[in-house]
Amino acid sequence: REQPAVAVERLDGVTRERFLRDIYPRRKPVVLTGMELGTCTTKWTVDYLSQAEGSKEVKIHVSAVPQMDFLSKNFVYRTLPFDVFVQRAAEVNHKEYFLSEDEKYYLRSVGEDVRKDIADIRKQFPVLAEDVQIPEYFEKEQFFSSVFRISSAGLQLWTHYDVMDNFLIQVTGKKRVLLYSPRDAPYLYLSGTKSEVLDVDNPDLEKYPLFVKAKRYECFLEAGDVLFIPALWLHNVIYEEFGVALNVFWKHLPAESYDKTDTYGNKDPMAASRAIQILDRALKTLEELPEEYRDFYARRMVLRIQEKAYKNDYG
Repeated sequence: REQPAVAVERLDGVTRERFLRDIYPRRKPVVLTGMELGTCTTKWTVDYLSQAEGSKEVKIHVSAVPQMDFLSKNFVYRTLPFDVFVQRAAEVNHKEYFLSEDEKYYLRSVGEDVRKDIADIRKQFPVLAEDVQIPEYFEKEQFFSSVFRISSAGLQLWTHYDVMDNFLIQVTGKKRVLLYSPRDAPYLYLSGTKSEVLDVDNPDLEKYPLFVKAKRYECFLEAGDVLFIPALWLHNVIYEEFGVALNVFWKHLPAESYDKTDTYGNKDPMAASRAIQILDRALKTLEELPEEYRDFYARRMVLRIQEKAYKNDYG
């Protein structure tokens, strides 16, 4: 069976200077408490949220099952007026619904044109943005996006990684977050940026036998908590209550490292994409050889990658 989860460190009243000097360089998740986030943590009740942004239409994920799977797309996209969506997301059983009486709702805000514009709460939800004070623990020009999220109780989001650093600001409600180090990627059955293992608490070990080797980190977020998720750390989020959160992503690498067409912050850096394409071509070339030769040279390639590119000093 898997090891018990390691609790993510919680630190109170961390200043920008201390974060940048002591915490940020370690590249490990940490929960920051007691931060100045504005009036949102007390003001954002269901009624206030509904009234503040009125009936503008929002595109949402609707799922008949608690575990949402982005790979098999076991949910549908629907559009609702924002005030109706908030009320529905906050209730457990619905009089009006799309799929089932106990369906789950999830909003992940997007830009006006999804292909070109990033999510920015100041543009998409200007009234609510007034209530938020985002901790600016990075330079202004590093800012990438601020993603507004609302979810039904009981919903579980698929395990995935982002290519940028981010703060997950829990404004209201409670959620449980499981995280995995990038070095444990070999055990997480990745397909692109997402893991195929949906039920992280009761994984199918016949299908995913290596999953038990992945070291789990765990934290519970309540209103006012801020989780720092370093780029490439995989995370799985379970909403224990109806909740509102805000993610702030920023560029940790030089701006030109990122794909210009990336509006979600989840496309691999340009150099990584190129390297993977080159590797795919190399593997195709190996197919010209008989099986035993292919096997021999593939193993040599793996050793070479480990020798040249693996980092050995993980904590």
